[in-house]
Parts: sequence; C-alpha cells; structure tokens
Amino acid sequence: MTAELVRGQNHPLPHSRLEIRVTAAAPVLACATLGDNRGTVLGVEWIAHPGSPALPGIEVSRQAAAGLRFHVDLEALPDRAHLVHILLALPEGGGGPARFGATAAPFAAVTSTDGTEIASFTITDLEAESAVVALELYRRQGAWKVRAVGQGYAGGLAELFRDQGLPGAREFAAGIQEAVARHMASAIQAPLTGTQDGVRVRSDRSATATQPGQTAAGSTGAGAAATGAGTTPGTGATPHQLPGTPGPTGPDSQGQQPAAASHGTTGGRVDYTHPRRRTTAPPTPPPAAPPAQPGQASRPVAGDATGWSLEERLYNQVWGMFEDLARATAAYRSAVDFAESRMDQELDRVLSDPRSRIGGTGDAAREAARAKRDQLTGQAREALDRDLAQLAAETEVVEPALPPSYARWDNPVWHAYRVPMDNPMALRLGDLHLPERTDLRIPMLVRLPLERGLWIDSGRSGSEAALMLDEGQLRRLAMDNAVGHAARLLAAYPPGEFTVHVIDAAGSAAASLAPLVGSGVLNQPPATGAGGVSAVLARLTQRVDLVQMAIRGGAADSLPPDLDTAEQLLIVNDFPHGFDDRAVTQLRYLADEGPAVGVHLMMVADREDASAYGPVLDPLWRSLLRITPVADDHLADPWVGHAWTFEPLAMPPGSQILRQVLEQVAEARRAWRR
Repeated sequence: MTAELVRGQNHPLPHSRLEIRVTAAAPVLACATLGDNRGTVLGVEWIAHPGSPALPGIEVSRQAAAGLRFHVDLEALPDRAHLVHILLALPEGGGGPARFGATAAPFAAVTSTDGTEIASFTITDLEAESAVVALELYRRQGAWKVRAVGQGYAGGLAELFRDQGLPGAREFAAGIQEAVARHMASAIQAPLTGTQDGVRVRSDRSATATQPGQTAAGSTGAGAAATGAGTTPGTGATPHQLPGTPGPTGPDSQGQQPAAASHGTTGGRVDYTHPRRRTTAPPTPPPAAPPAQPGQASRPVAGDATGWSLEERLYNQVWGMFEDLARATAAYRSAVDFAESRMDQELDRVLSDPRSRIGGTGDAAREAARAKRDQLTGQAREALDRDLAQLAAETEVVEPALPPSYARWDNPVWHAYRVPMDNPMALRLGDLHLPERTDLRIPMLVRLPLERGLWIDSGRSGSEAALMLDEGQLRRLAMDNAVGHAARLLAAYPPGEFTVHVIDAAGSAAASLAPLVGSGVLNQPPATGAGGVSAVLARLTQRVDLVQMAIRGGAADSLPPDLDTAEQLLIVNDFPHGFDDRAVTQLRYLADEGPAVGVHLMMVADREDASAYGPVLDPLWRSLLRITPVADDHLADPWVGHAWTFEPLAMPPGSQILRQVLEQVAEARRAWRR
C-alpha cells in the first residue's frame, strides 16, 4: 500500500533495489548525492549528475526531462554512505521556467523494480526556488527509510551544494548545467499527463494498465501516486497525511487506487486511472485575500489554495488548515514540554546544593524556576491562541463554501443540491479536533475513489462515548452513519456512475436502510440470509475478476455489455452474521483487490463478533480505515504524534434533507436509464 508523504514524514523501504520516478510540468535535471553517517558529502565523486550519471548503487538521467527515473541499489552503495539525497533543478538558459513556483508541483514516487509503488511525495509550496532536495534515503539501525524533504533553494544547485558543504559549489553546479545544455536538444518535453476523452490522466502507470488509445507522456514517465494516501492531488498543497489514512492523511490521505472514468452498458473502454484531475498549473490564480489592517492578520478567503477548480482549491485549503492546526499544536506542546523540562533541571540544580535545600534561598530559586516555566508556557499559549483564532476565522469562511461531498448535513449547500455532472474529488467522513480547542474542527476528507475500505466500528470497547450507549443504540448509530456516507456518495456522483449494494444478513438494519430503500436508489434490495450474502459476493467477485483481466489484457472493449462498470460500494452490516468460510474469503478478496477496479467496501461491525476467526481476519481489519459512530480519539497522526478526535457527521434533528436529496438522486437515475 502506497504512503503519500508530506514534508518531514518518513516511511520504511521494504526493498533494496528501487526506482524513484519524477514527473514535472517542465524539464528538470536530476542529481543525487551520497552522505556519510553525519550527512556530509565528502566530495564531487559522491555526486551523480548528468555529466557523471552513475555511482556505485545509483544512476541518474543524463537529460533534463519532464519525466525522470533514478535507479538505486541500496546494497551496492559504498559502506560509508548512510544517506542518499535526491535533487531536482531547473536547467538554465533553455527557455524554460526559472523557478519552480511558475510550474505545477513536481511529483516523486519511490517504487520497487516491478513498478509497485512504495511511497510518493508532491513537492508543494515552492516559489522562487530553482533547485530542491526532493527525497532523502537514509539508513537507521540497519534499515533504510525514505523521508520527504522538499527543501528548495532560490540560488539553484550552487546554493544547494554549498549548503551540503561542497567546496567549489558554484563552479561544480555550472559544470552540471553545461553538461545538461549539451543534451537539451534531445530533452524530453513530454507533458505531465495524457488525455483520454477530454479527461487528463497520469501517464505513469505500468504498461499493463494502459488502455488502447491512451497517450503516453514519455518513456520515462513517473510512477503512479495516493491519500490518501496514496492519492496525488492535481496541484496545490499536499499536506501531511491524514491520521488513519494510508501513508493522509491525513485528516488524505497518498499505491494509488483507480476509479472508473468512463462508464456505461455498452462494454466500452474502462479507465481506472486515479485521480481524474489535471496536474498542470492552474490557468488562473486563486482569489487573493482582502488587504489586512496594519497590525492585523489578513482576512481568510474560501478557495485561496491552488487548483484548477474551486473544489480542488477548497480541498487543498482544508488540508492546509489541518496542517496548520497540527503544526501550531505541536509547537505549543513542544514549548510546554521545554518549559517543564527547564524547570525540572533548575529545580534539580537547586536540590543538588545542600546549602539551598533549606531557608529562603531555596524557596526563592524554586519560585523563580516556576515563574520562568509559567512565563514560557504563557507565551506559547498566546502564540497558539493567535493561530487558532486565525484558523477559526478561516473555517467560518470555508465551511459555507464547501461542495456537497465536503459539507456537513446542516450546510445550506444541501438545500440547493443539484445532481452533479462530474465525479467528486473527495468525501467528508467527519470532523477532527484536538483538545487544545475542541470547537475548532477540521473536515476529515478522503480522496475518491476510496483507496481502502471503511470500517464503522459498532463495538462498545472503543471509547467512553461508546460505553455510555447500549449495544443496540450503538449498532443503529453505526448503520445510520453508513447510510449517510452511502447517500453522500450517491449524491456526489453523476447518475449511473455509482452503485450501492447492501448485505444485511439478519435484516436488523431495516430502519436505518429505509431512506435508501424507500427512495429507490438501490439497484437491488438489501441481501438477507446466507443465500443473499453468497449471491452479492459472487456477483462482485466476478466483476473484479473480469475488469482485472480486461485491464491487464488491454481489452476493456471485451467486457460483457451488461456489466455495470460504475464504481461499486458494498455495505456489510453485522459481519460475520450469515458468512461462511467461503464468503469470508470472498470478502477479504474484495477488500484487497476491489479498490483497484472500482469496488469499495464499507463494514459495519464489532470486531469482537468475529473473534472466533482468530488472527485470520487481522489483515482485513488492518486494511480498512476505522471510524466510529460516536466521538473517539483513535486516529493517530504519525507525523507529529497527535491523537485526533474524530467526530462523525450527524443529521440535524428532524431534518428531511437526506430524504429530499435521495429523491432527487433517484429521479436523476431513472431519467438516465430512459
């Protein structure tokens, strides 16, 4: 599963032989430096560059190109080499852009030699920089990891090499640029993306996933991105991973999972490239914030991040808000820890002197240490409060501007709902907050199509809020939550682009499922009993098999004309009730293989109910993103170590908005079938 990295985040490397694939909107040149255990580059002989493209264990491209590949063999590196820096720079004097801020964000993917993507990084927030340290491969306790760096240099390669301690950095950088200039006539000018039926798609898939008629972006195209996670935003900021999402997660996360881009019942081409978003620079800048009064922070504007559409800009802005909250809180907690540590050290010094243990001297020293602690903590809190106030103001502006798939159910956008014409970019699962300010909540967005399934935990052992409810109440809330997500997905996709299946083996979720059943948005009634479970799983398993074979064989046109190539969501209630061993095996198969061909899983289950299966189901639970029907602080953020509290989306009491929206969806689906 791909990890989508953000600045500072690391990820283990399971293989020693790797490819690092880079895509950019303009030709870039590739370099790599080796460092010792202190990170020092010992000389020019430890640098691979277009004029000298090979070192033991690493090889770079001789040409400046929009698509580059680095070949790395970690076992072949010199024994003294403990890290590898992957460098990108813009060629000088070739008529191309002079700074990365004038192009779309470069994208780097670390893959195994068979093309399996391990980690990816979109290098955002570059402006005047013309050279950047993209990634760092480093050895720690005998194991190798990759870290997303994204450190840019406005002075280009000369400044970068000088920062790495290389003597004669300016002359050496000039020599590299001259070597590249000799090859510029044959530089690969391929675009970052290909085009299929008017839809831009990444050209960095393996050959087996390329559909007939697909336009390649060049023979050195980059590896696919993810998410979320494994998802690669088209442009704009890619924040650090949303907690709980694969390698954002993110609230993102983020290999990359596909989505059907062209559907129908005529057996036509199926494009499962994800995401279906442009990846070149936006044609127009986002709206500028109104000028602020002197001494005041600028007023926030909805959609002020980069992106081709308002939806994409809002997505990137929400991610940026999440990053800002994570960073501000991490800085505050670090400052508090420092103040406490400093006070402890000063008190230890006082107590270590026998003369100061008694009398007024010792008391004064202790009071001074505590006063300094309080001063530092107060300063940190003031800084945090300023940041939180700015974020709160931004949420007040952003929330009303969100599209339906991002919005809470009480957002007025649902009352103005219209059936969409394009597939959505992301889905809001709930809100995230931290204890420093619980009323400041950031939308938890996951990219669509879902890279991994969802598990709505109906067990009572997860949190204090769950323990306050009886088993029946919690299961009903969990199923209501699942229905809400399914309704949101159906409403966010155009007619015929999304299909929902339900397995309710015991028939216990009839009340929760009433909005879906009554509106007629389900193609089939909820499956009950062991026979119903078997039929649904067999149908979806067959679909996965057929589409996989069609894609691998490049024969999507041969799919049966009656095959539903829309994205599929399977809701399973009260697992494992009604499941035998064969059904469990099929469910695990769908969880593992389904997302790659547009089949997604949503489990509503208490893990304890399936305890009889023992550890055989552990991979299934780990493959799913766990969310809860009640507030719970189970989402761990590996980037800064926060435990985020997840707050599920709730329907306003007495609201009929769900019924009204589903009726519009059902009417649009009926019209589409006619």
